[in-house]
Amino acid sequence: MVSGTDGRGAEAGAYIAIDWGTTNRRAYLVAADGSAIDTMRDDRGVLAVAAGDYPAELAAIRARYGDLPVIAAGMVGSTRGWREAPYVPAPADAASLAAALLVIPEERCAIVPGLSLLAGPRADVMRGEEVQVLGAVAAGLAPADALFCQPGTHNKWVRTEGGRITGFATAMTGELFALVRDHGILAGMLDGPVADGEAFRAGVRRGAGAADLPVALFEVRAAVLLGRLAARDAAAHASGLLIGADVGAQALGGETVQLLADGTLAALYTAAIETLGGAARRIDSHAAFLAGIHQLQELRS
Repeated sequence: MVSGTDGRGAEAGAYIAIDWGTTNRRAYLVAADGSAIDTMRDDRGVLAVAAGDYPAELAAIRARYGDLPVIAAGMVGSTRGWREAPYVPAPADAASLAAALLVIPEERCAIVPGLSLLAGPRADVMRGEEVQVLGAVAAGLAPADALFCQPGTHNKWVRTEGGRITGFATAMTGELFALVRDHGILAGMLDGPVADGEAFRAGVRRGAGAADLPVALFEVRAAVLLGRLAARDAAAHASGLLIGADVGAQALGGETVQLLADGTLAALYTAAIETLGGAARRIDSHAAFLAGIHQLQELRS
């Protein structure tokens, strides 16, 4: 699937920016002032591209947007992508990332490195999310000192101080829900809709701070079998359990979360954050990415 916006020509384009993920990618034709002239999205993520095919992929994008330099972020710089861009250790800011760009001269392409974290016994990594976070701060979409949440298959919680990313944590919330929905004892019971409502919020409250999350998940089956939970609400409740455990681990205490999300996930995380005593402020993730990637492009120029 390929989608575009207004289809204006490439004559005003200064460079091409690509948010190249695991399953999808989004390419932007960017003007000199950082605004998007056009954008396209397709399913040519790194899992769909062989290691030797990246030059041809860039050629196809340039055929649409013009023979322009490229800057790419995300899983394209991972061990599963094109070429590995070594992680920059946190704390880090845009200047740290720009100084460590992996430049491929023959393709006129730069790949943004991800971030790594070693904090006591914890180890964590990210690729791509850091561009959105730093971009949101640079564009004034979020304060310099903030807690960000980026829901997805692997949800990211990111802390910034003075505009630098000082810490982050990855939660496999979306992946765990997919696993319990499609495999094991709950398979076939979680086919109902997942939406905000009492079943979801009850799950959020049960999951928050639960030291017995595996027990809570089995309770979904028992509650349906014993008539305590309607079968149509089982998926929403199970989702609430996992998102509640995820959000509850942050101990928000009334803090405002900068939520880089839209659609269903934004609604679910907003509900969970508010249920557990926080406040959610939604930010346009595409605008944040553009601001972040433009900042990096400017720093390398």
